[in-house]
Amino acid sequence: MIDINEKTEYVILCGVSTDDGDDTEKSLDELKELADTAGAVTVAKVIQNREKVHPGTYIGKGKIEEVSELVARTGATGIICDDELSPAQMKNLSDALDIKVMDRTMLILDIFAQRASTSEGKIQVELAQLQYRSSRLIGTKNLSRLGGGIGTRGPGESKLEEDRRTIRDRISRLKKELENVKSNREITRAGRKRSAIPVVAIVGYTNAGKSTLLNKLTGAGVLEEDKLFATLDPTTRLYVTESGFNLMFTDTVGFIRKLPHHLVDAFRSTLEEAKYSDIILHVVDAANPECYNQMYVVYETLEKLGAGGKTVVTALNKQDIAEDADIKDLHAAKTVKISAKTGEGLDSLVDAIEEEIKNGRVQAEKLLDYKDAGLLGQIRKYGDLEAEEYREDGIFVRFNMPKERALSLGLLAKEEKPVY
Repeated sequence: MIDINEKTEYVILCGVSTDDGDDTEKSLDELKELADTAGAVTVAKVIQNREKVHPGTYIGKGKIEEVSELVARTGATGIICDDELSPAQMKNLSDALDIKVMDRTMLILDIFAQRASTSEGKIQVELAQLQYRSSRLIGTKNLSRLGGGIGTRGPGESKLEEDRRTIRDRISRLKKELENVKSNREITRAGRKRSAIPVVAIVGYTNAGKSTLLNKLTGAGVLEEDKLFATLDPTTRLYVTESGFNLMFTDTVGFIRKLPHHLVDAFRSTLEEAKYSDIILHVVDAANPECYNQMYVVYETLEKLGAGGKTVVTALNKQDIAEDADIKDLHAAKTVKISAKTGEGLDSLVDAIEEEIKNGRVQAEKLLDYKDAGLLGQIRKYGDLEAEEYREDGIFVRFNMPKERALSLGLLAKEEKPVY
């Protein structure tokens, strides 16, 4: 990917409020954080109250005139809209303002392009960018006119000038490369499964402190920055508790409201680390007044990824700077107050995780009737078949699997206690 470094961009943020009770102002505050992360300077914010966004230009004619005056007064070099614009909206708004027009999706994709460091991350970002841009070729003249900066990192502007067929071919090749990467990731997951070491997926809103927590627990050396999407590539590290219990912690990409669907699709194999984990560790920025909204976004995203039914342990992070608020997470089996920065509460957090995993898995032995031999496939699918012996009176098996699954398959009586 081509990385284009340009002079600082000065931007105006635009949002449309369609409901008196919506959180457009807060969403624009987050958009400013995204702009800061991308290297832009916000010079003004504009919110228009409308029943719905303008189908042709996102904001109405009067607000366009207001933005035009702001551009002249502030010297802004571009505007960023808080929603994903249609190709027509982007083109019409650019023509009306004669300035570079970006949307929230383009901004997030640009940040991902800056942050991607591994070959897998770069492939995922380029795929997401090309899928987004392929339907917007009609609106690229504003990019070629103004050149460089946000929205041009990653594949680079040269690819926007290619015809649709060339872009489709490139997307097809990237998808094949991503399938190979996905196969490698699945092999890695299978290896973890065979090792029978429980996997803990660390999830949370972007900048909640996931990487700081992983570093504090395992010394992983993951980049820590007070910026959105500081790290993109999952990192997995082994952790041994004081009792000798092994855990595998996996960091994941941070979630955010209005996460572009192109990114979700391209990063699905990465994001699905949560789906294939034994337990989810939800890191919450307890010092953020928006923490409840952020928690909602996290659980909504987990549902989309098929990981909504997982056992959750929530870490209310940043207690070193958080006010002593009584934050509740009704989705969590356990909630622990911590500070990943100072180490406060980490022992209690690890104890909670270990307890939930031990309560959630079972190691047992059973003699199966030969007519129930089909259960062997179920054991292999959902757990670990540790021993298999064919005897005259049936098939002896020793297995390790989630307790609820073992109960549902009739492999474990309800009164039996799990032995991990």
